[in-house]
Amino acid sequence: MATALKNLSDYTSDNFIDISEKRFGLVVAEWNRDITDTLARGAYETLIKHGAKPENIFRNTVPGSFELTLGAQLLAQHEEIDAVICLGVVIQGETKHDDYICHAVASGITNVGLKFNKPVIFGLVTTNTLEQAWDRAGGKHGNKGVEGAVAAIHMLGF
Repeated sequence: MATALKNLSDYTSDNFIDISEKRFGLVVAEWNRDITDTLARGAYETLIKHGAKPENIFRNTVPGSFELTLGAQLLAQHEEIDAVICLGVVIQGETKHDDYICHAVASGITNVGLKFNKPVIFGLVTTNTLEQAWDRAGGKHGNKGVEGAVAAIHMLGF
């Protein structure tokens, strides 16, 4: 469903499992840091709200969205990490650079999850404009970080 038709922060927690003993890795891109910090805060607060302990949430930063995949792999390889949430922002520019980044990140995150058989969540905001990115980072369309945390909790209960 298109984000324009849905708020990313709307969800139901009816089938959530107990996550009080689960450990989460957040991999957050530094590029567009104001936005990614907002995404990370949304993910963190959602995990806490649903029972995760602060000491079981580990935030790691990478330079940009392209590096999210290696950051995810470095966290996912640890048995004590139950789920990894990748958060970044790619805004379309004057070249096709964004297409290459988005494709590489989507493929990489998928591969990491399959390799380590654990949830590795795609929390990449991909927009045409800075305004659209803010709309998905706590603006009128909710917060993609909240959506990432919710997806991680759902997948842990799968």
